[in-house]
Amino acid sequence: MTDLPLISSDTAEQQAQILAQALPFLRRYAGATIVVKYGGHAMGDEKLAEMFGADIALLKQVGVNPVVVHGGGPQINDMLRRLKIDSTFVDGLRVTSSEMVDVVEMVLAGTVNKQVAGLINRAGALAVGICGKDGGLIRARKLSRTVRDPGSRIERELDLGFVGEPESVDVRVIHALTGAGLIPVIAPVGSGDDGRTYNINADTVAGAIAGALGATRLLMLTDVAGVLDANKKLVPELTVDEVAKAISSGVITGGMIPKVETCVEAVRQGVKGAVILDGRQPHACLLELFIEGGHGTMIVP
Repeated sequence: MTDLPLISSDTAEQQAQILAQALPFLRRYAGATIVVKYGGHAMGDEKLAEMFGADIALLKQVGVNPVVVHGGGPQINDMLRRLKIDSTFVDGLRVTSSEMVDVVEMVLAGTVNKQVAGLINRAGALAVGICGKDGGLIRARKLSRTVRDPGSRIERELDLGFVGEPESVDVRVIHALTGAGLIPVIAPVGSGDDGRTYNINADTVAGAIAGALGATRLLMLTDVAGVLDANKKLVPELTVDEVAKAISSGVITGGMIPKVETCVEAVRQGVKGAVILDGRQPHACLLELFIEGGHGTMIVP
């Protein structure tokens, strides 16, 4: 018989208190669908990646239905460099050529997708990697983007190649997987009506899928703590109307604007709460879901 390590009474009491505090949240989220957008620094750090896989597996084991949508920009950049394919940018946006979209699909729906699913599988759950083209999950259309010339004030449309946005989402393949006790891990690639492949922003895909599922939570893992106020303090919660005011007043600026807009759209589609939180924080998902007050900025109706 193997001797088990002794746990001090103080440590045992602390563990019991943690479990007692988490119990109401475990009940709240039992059977709930949680969509997690995984990317940024959390994906590039090996230790954080292992924690992420373990946390998603734990969610499944305690009765939550997690659905993971991942990005992979750095991995795409690395592969493009290795293949000596030059990237072209228009007003800061990458143009995805027909040659490049093949690389994007190979990296996102292949290498990265299976790596993320593997993290969860090694942690003891069963994850299946798919992309938006599987089971007709994401019907995409070409992304239309216009810019205004600062001098003439004339608008012109940008041609970004095979960059798309979700036109419709069919969640039957997700329900089939979760109903069988599996965790879907989704790469943000979709098919257009023309049969062509489109590269889609992972945040946008996560928001569209969360809305289509009527998810209880959308967790957007980023490289910042959340939305900060004018004094650089974390804002724990914002309503949809408050988000609009914060953008117009300049409190929310830059790259945070499209993230909060994605959360707002998800909430409008039926998600009960969309959270922007720091994926660099160990166990970020668990801290958000199972600790009173949360860990990031939640956007609610």
